[in-house]
Amino acid sequence: MAELTPRTRLGYSLGSFVTGAFGTVPGLLLLPYLTDTMAVPAAVAGAIVLLPKAWDVLFNPLAGRLSDAGLARHGSRRPFLLLGGIGVAVCFAALFAHPGLGSMPRDAAYVVAVFFLCATAFAFFQVPYNALPAEITDAYDERTRLTSWRIAVLALAILVSGAGAPAIADAVGGIPGYRVMGVAVAALMIAGTVGVYLGLRRAPVGALRAPTPRFRELLATMREWRSFRWLLSVYFVQALGVGTLLAGVVYVARYVLGDPGLQSLLFAGFVGPALVVMPLWNRLGQRGGKLLGFRVATAVFAVALFGLVGARVLPLPVVFGFVALAGIGYAGIQVFPLAILPDLITAEEERTGATRAGVAAGVWTAAETLGLALGPGLFGLVLGLGGYVSTAGGITVAQPGSAVAAIVVGFSAIPAVLVLLGIPLLPRRVVAGPGRGRVLEPRP
Repeated sequence: MAELTPRTRLGYSLGSFVTGAFGTVPGLLLLPYLTDTMAVPAAVAGAIVLLPKAWDVLFNPLAGRLSDAGLARHGSRRPFLLLGGIGVAVCFAALFAHPGLGSMPRDAAYVVAVFFLCATAFAFFQVPYNALPAEITDAYDERTRLTSWRIAVLALAILVSGAGAPAIADAVGGIPGYRVMGVAVAALMIAGTVGVYLGLRRAPVGALRAPTPRFRELLATMREWRSFRWLLSVYFVQALGVGTLLAGVVYVARYVLGDPGLQSLLFAGFVGPALVVMPLWNRLGQRGGKLLGFRVATAVFAVALFGLVGARVLPLPVVFGFVALAGIGYAGIQVFPLAILPDLITAEEERTGATRAGVAAGVWTAAETLGLALGPGLFGLVLGLGGYVSTAGGITVAQPGSAVAAIVVGFSAIPAVLVLLGIPLLPRRVVAGPGRGRVLEPRP
């Protein structure tokens, strides 16, 4: 298949404004929204953040199967992108609307219900979005290039939403601030949805194969597809680490660094370097292979996180230096697994003669979503163990030393250990089929 045009790469990448915003803002703000405006206990708030996204573990593979069927019937996954993107934007605005139902349990139940709808709509966008790279190009290096474009735009989306959302919420203040923030982020999601829908009008669609007819065949594929399971396990534990890290940003700025206004700068310092180093990760992947790049990025990320263990005593510029280094590693651990995934899908589709992109993307997205959702839940549990004091109305109160220590550990050491687990989980070579097959490294 020919090299993709810059227009196609950019059009595909614009979908990252949907995935970046939804993957980032709830992880940053939903936990403090619950603990500091509704007075929900930290451990309960962590469970609330987790439960709706845990639904994706069951639903995302179904969304992938429906997406595969839609591709076979209509020859395109674009309708799913349009409907899913608009749906998640509307539900996101409703998530932070805070209807004020008269009691903390009722308001918390509202958040749970709307978050369930939001996660379901997001599945119909993200699953086909993750399936597309396996279909619009079959070139090894072009997939790395396409993914690099996607992650560069993702970094911009995370920067805009992750830095902008807390700034909007703080500028307006209290419950109205969260409402305005929800509408602003929803508008960003709709812009990304329209951009990817129009940008892929002329994109290649690859070979149209029959979708998997029964779940029994899908389960058989997953049992045999060892390379996919290995890569998925690495991506899951690292997503868990990233989710835990992101959940701690607001708390670190407020209680460790002593200035809530620093949360936007922390986020900008984390995501900004990705825009600069993305070409370097792309070059390393082309020269040394995707697995080498993945390992190097993992090591860089973990070293930076261990450095942040000293955030309470280190000078502020040093803290931001470690944050920037973590951002460099984060860019790499996003690029390389997503560049390897379409290689695995192509090999499996050739082996089975059936479409696997949607269902594989569904399982992949379920693992990623669960990891990112478990992160705030894990961080909330650490806060609870540290004796964190929840409040109402967004008021900042003095926290015991044990709670501040828990914030630091949950923001740095725990994510570092989880990210490092990716290195021993990766085999020496990822094989493109069950048992034997092509090795997913460039041919000599």
